[in-house]
Amino acid sequence: MRESRFITALRHTVLLVFVAIAVYPALNVVSISLRPDNRLRSTDLAIIPRDWTMKSYEMLFTEKSFLTWLWNSFVVSLGVTATGVALAAIGGYAFSRFRFVGRNATMLAILTTQMFPATMLLLPLYLLMAKLHLIDTYLGLMVFYTSTALPFCVWQMKGFYDTIPASLEEAARVDGCGRAEAFWHVILPLAVPGLVITALFSFMAAWSEYIVAAQVMQDEDMFTLPLGLKSFQASLSTEWGLYAAASILVSVPVVVIFLMLSKYLVSGLTLGSVKE
Repeated sequence: MRESRFITALRHTVLLVFVAIAVYPALNVVSISLRPDNRLRSTDLAIIPRDWTMKSYEMLFTEKSFLTWLWNSFVVSLGVTATGVALAAIGGYAFSRFRFVGRNATMLAILTTQMFPATMLLLPLYLLMAKLHLIDTYLGLMVFYTSTALPFCVWQMKGFYDTIPASLEEAARVDGCGRAEAFWHVILPLAVPGLVITALFSFMAAWSEYIVAAQVMQDEDMFTLPLGLKSFQASLSTEWGLYAAASILVSVPVVVIFLMLSKYLVSGLTLGSVKE
């Protein structure tokens, strides 16, 4: 039955209202970043102020260590992404294809760890990093992030491998491939959507995390972006213009990655959740 124009118009109106609610905070941050004299509030409703300026963006690159923070975040995030994808690809395959003693208990333990916040592991992991002399190092922060992101990544990849028929590996082995060759040349190319989801989750877990980084990184030269942005906030004042400008720039890489990987996201999230 064809719906009336009134129902269609009402549905579109409701959707537009929710879109406006979602978009307005981002536009407000853009407006704050363009205001002069570090103004947080304004009676002007225009997104771009009449006396707009790019001074906050210039200060980030000329007077602040924004580029250093950006580099530190990229190094840590890419390291966590590479490690998480590699370990999840292998671990998920093992749980999907092999039946071994303790398999179900281990899978349940991995799932159970997702019920608790990562901050519960902060103290024991910090003591471990201190004993290994990994405080104030990229490696120490990568170990933190990888250990908290890996359980979800392994479970995600296990579910995705379950959707790939085992007969494909059997056919490859009949043709002379070993198990490792069949995994590398047959299964892994088919698992690209799942690997993309895993990579994106690992990257996001490291890119925007603050609490763990605040404990592990003490040297300002090793600060990641969240720690750098926090330095704009003092006890008596906050550099709102710099805060807003940096927030916009920090979100750009995430948006670009989402756009680049968007074609894999739907299939990766769908196939990884259902076993055929």
